[in-house]
Amino acid sequence: MTFQSMVIAFGPATEPAEPEGVELLLPPSSELIAGLIAFAIIFIFVWRWVMPAVNRTLENRQQAITGQLTAAEATKHEAESLLTDYKKQLAGARDEANKIVEDARRSADALRADVVGKAEAEAQTIVRKARDEAAGERERAVGAIRHEVASLSLDVAQRVVGESVDAAAQKKLVDRYIAELEGLNA
Repeated sequence: MTFQSMVIAFGPATEPAEPEGVELLLPPSSELIAGLIAFAIIFIFVWRWVMPAVNRTLENRQQAITGQLTAAEATKHEAESLLTDYKKQLAGARDEANKIVEDARRSADALRADVVGKAEAEAQTIVRKARDEAAGERERAVGAIRHEVASLSLDVAQRVVGESVDAAAQKKLVDRYIAELEGLNA
């Protein structure tokens, strides 16, 4: 088979005619049919196996997001509840602290008043004892002075008289004289 025999068998090699008008837009019919069959096969494959898998994935994702939103909402409510509880506890602790401070102030005031009262009572007791001791010392001093005056008077009287005077009678005389002097001073 030569080249000429081939040309004769297949016909003369003529250039195909240029498409015009609408034929420019449309593919050849054999390509159009092959494209439609390929599209139908792919569409059926996607519709039958891919779409259910994609739908399951989307549903699982939607359920996961819904679950997460629900958990987040529950956590938010729990956090708000805890915050409210903590605020109440903090307010209670502040009130308790203020109460403790106020009780401590009252206790300190009461203790101070008690200490001041005891100190005043003790001071009065000390002053009273000092006065009693001073009065007792005064009485002893007055008694000692009386005795001394009586003794001196007797000595002076014995020297003046030159003889012995009854000491007991003389002592009575001096005591009476001192008592008269005290009566004049009072």
